[in-house]
Amino acid sequence: MSAVFTPRPSSPAPDRAFEADLCIHIFTASAALVGVCLTVIGLIRIVVTTTKVGTIADDLLAGDATLFMVSCLLSYWALRARSARRMHRIEQAADAIFLVGLLLMTIACAVITFAML
Repeated sequence: MSAVFTPRPSSPAPDRAFEADLCIHIFTASAALVGVCLTVIGLIRIVVTTTKVGTIADDLLAGDATLFMVSCLLSYWALRARSARRMHRIEQAADAIFLVGLLLMTIACAVITFAML
């Protein structure tokens, strides 16, 4: 009696699964942060019209929302990429833009805080 080797169906490589998981997190977090930026812009506009105190925070947050949207689109594109190499490069770009967006959001928070003093 001879043993017959039956290969398993191919599963995604662990690195590709990790990249996909990271892209999903970037996608959901950046989409949520676009909404947060837009909400804060609306609140700042209300405060500016009632108190006549101007600030550049809404401009920073508008740029921030754009960065998060680009990060969101790139992470979605990375999830749709067929090549693992392409997925990795697009994911790295999405990750870098996401981190720049977080840094800009921190600067905007500092501007808002100091404008209210």
